Amino acid sequence: MLLLGVTGCSEERLREVFDHYTPHERYERRLRDAGLDQTALGRDWTAAAREALHAAVPVPVPYQERSYLDPNEAAASAYRVSIRRGQRLEVAFESEPDSSYRVFLDLFLTPNRPDAPLRRLASADSLDRTLEYLAQRDGDYLLRIQPELLRGGRYAVTILVRPSLRFPVLGHDTTAIRSRYGAQRDGGRRQHEGLDIFAPRGTPVLAAADGVVRSTRSNNLGGNVVWLRDTYGRAHYYAHLDRRAVSRGQRVRTGDTIGFVGNSGNARTTPTHLHFGIYQRGSFDPYPALFEYPTTVAAFAGDPDVIGRLVRINSDRARVRALPTTTAPVLASLPRHTPLHVTAGSGAWYRVATPHGTPGFVAADFTEPIESPVRRERVTAGASLLTDPVPTAIALDTVAPGTEIGVLGAYDDFLLVQGPRGRTGWLTLDEPSR
Repeated sequence: MLLLGVTGCSEERLREVFDHYTPHERYERRLRDAGLDQTALGRDWTAAAREALHAAVPVPVPYQERSYLDPNEAAASAYRVSIRRGQRLEVAFESEPDSSYRVFLDLFLTPNRPDAPLRRLASADSLDRTLEYLAQRDGDYLLRIQPELLRGGRYAVTILVRPSLRFPVLGHDTTAIRSRYGAQRDGGRRQHEGLDIFAPRGTPVLAAADGVVRSTRSNNLGGNVVWLRDTYGRAHYYAHLDRRAVSRGQRVRTGDTIGFVGNSGNARTTPTHLHFGIYQRGSFDPYPALFEYPTTVAAFAGDPDVIGRLVRINSDRARVRALPTTTAPVLASLPRHTPLHVTAGSGAWYRVATPHGTPGFVAADFTEPIESPVRRERVTAGASLLTDPVPTAIALDTVAPGTEIGVLGAYDDFLLVQGPRGRTGWLTLDEPSR
């Protein structure tokens, strides 16, 4: 009867019946029900959610930053993280103490085709404070953070990538792997569908995850083998065992002994090792699911008070880089006194936007506060104080001839100045006297 009742309903109606809306989508519905989606601020909020994904900042893992979302604007932030199949993404969000507003966390997978839509994979809000996801394919994943309308403030976000499996040989780690997934076998007629982990005979072989033993058998290829299906539906294959320690149908927990390292089957002429494979709609590389990434992140060493504000370059050696590391590609080389808008801080770096909007990272040591002028100039002709360093920018104020102004920074043919009524804006270089 339920099926008959919903037959012919729209997709939105079906989702409403089964409550498959994410926290972000439910909030959007409340805005729409209140008519706020038709206001300028409501439209800005929806647009910010979309635009943040297009402008997602690539970040390494592990990654932690302190950032700021202006409550007076409809704002959102997004991060791009590369993840391998079998890895588990963990996101932790922390707002300032005593903050009562909600922040929505949404994870998307970038599509293979540029014209395909993003796939939303997981969602949470700041009441949960965490978001976790097991990657089902290699790719770039986008994490979006957006507060409720007219809410915001300072926050910290930590992004970690962890293995989803325990290493299956006691006392060993990925350094014991001697043959990787995809290696050529039988003169190139087949590929290796697992990892060979070398260890002394009799070393315990452990369940890499919780699951149920589906098969224990012997054959000429794998010798003594165990098949285990984990709680995610992945089939684990343990081969060349000296002997088994489990039986078909047995439930095991992560770390339980299921057998012992040997060289049975076609490995009789090789040193003792475990062949470990993993299958789900075919085989895939188990290595990312086993590799332990670092999880320690550097403490923020910059000035938290400049986040959300302007700083300026204090060196002729400053570079804006794609990632917060000195080995990352250089996106821009900036002269001394170039103003930058600090959007976040991570370790010894600021995440910034140049005056033309180019995002990137700059070492915090190459910046200084912008409040004090670097020099003073006198305007010889009337001038307009602009919002941005482009001729078509909006005029904030006018500067009368003969006015003395403080120069806070410079970029291309423009000066960032403090206007006569205390407003900060841009003037062209040929307007002040030189």
